[in-house]
Amino acid sequence: MKFALFLGCNIPVRVQQYELSARAVLDKLGVEVVDNQEFKCCGNPIRNTDSSTSVLMAARNIALAEKQGLDMMVLCKCCFGSLKKAAHLMNQNPSIRDEVNRLLAKEGLQYTGTSEVKHFLSILYHDIGVNVLKEKTTRPFKGIKIATHYGCHALRPSDVTGFDDPVAPVLFDELVSATGAQSIDWPLKLECCGAPLLGVNDTLSMDLTEKKIIDGKQAGADYLCVACPYCQMQFDTVQQMMVSVRNLNHSLSSIVFPQLLGLAMGIEGNALGISRHVLDISKIESFLE
Repeated sequence: MKFALFLGCNIPVRVQQYELSARAVLDKLGVEVVDNQEFKCCGNPIRNTDSSTSVLMAARNIALAEKQGLDMMVLCKCCFGSLKKAAHLMNQNPSIRDEVNRLLAKEGLQYTGTSEVKHFLSILYHDIGVNVLKEKTTRPFKGIKIATHYGCHALRPSDVTGFDDPVAPVLFDELVSATGAQSIDWPLKLECCGAPLLGVNDTLSMDLTEKKIIDGKQAGADYLCVACPYCQMQFDTVQQMMVSVRNLNHSLSSIVFPQLLGLAMGIEGNALGISRHVLDISKIESFLE
């Protein structure tokens, strides 16, 4: 099993623990990932200001994966949504595809639609399988409750992303359950984390984050679990800001899923970047059998 690994912009700089833990888990599962130094921004940051350029940026990355003859493995859900949208537009509209390919030809590239864009969680669930993950779990969690945060760009628009049922998703919950942890139901499970508003309306951004934190704690969660760098930064770095700015006394730390899975697979915390979080999550190891 081999994929072209697309890290995006934020993970290598701000959420290195996501990359570290994903690589560690994939290595243990025997999944090969290939890096491509030519991969650039997915186009998501400018999708609402320059849609055409955003699609071109996304298409270029997919074309590079096609040149390698590999499907793409994407860790960031914002990148995933951007790349899937571009592929959807080009597959549905030949005129858009022709224009994009006219521009890509200047670099000797072409989008053909032969490489599939897959999120990291989808690969674990569909390509590897929950049963395999259970078999690889050597130190299952016990007595820990996890609030899964799905993230917006993986679920919507569902006809584009094809990630899971946008109203009642189960994929992430079943992956968490494979580690022995209990994935709980909580009312604000599918609500936005607040990250898109940071820097635009910080008050509203933090309001959304605080509501989710309170809701998760009231539902009995010990930790939040995410699979997107933007969501992780919001629940980790921004939540730490909120502790001082808002005197937040009901914090709820967040862990990226490959860290949770990696610990259950017997991988040491240091190799998973456990110490790289702003909010301390080291106590999570006490829940391991």
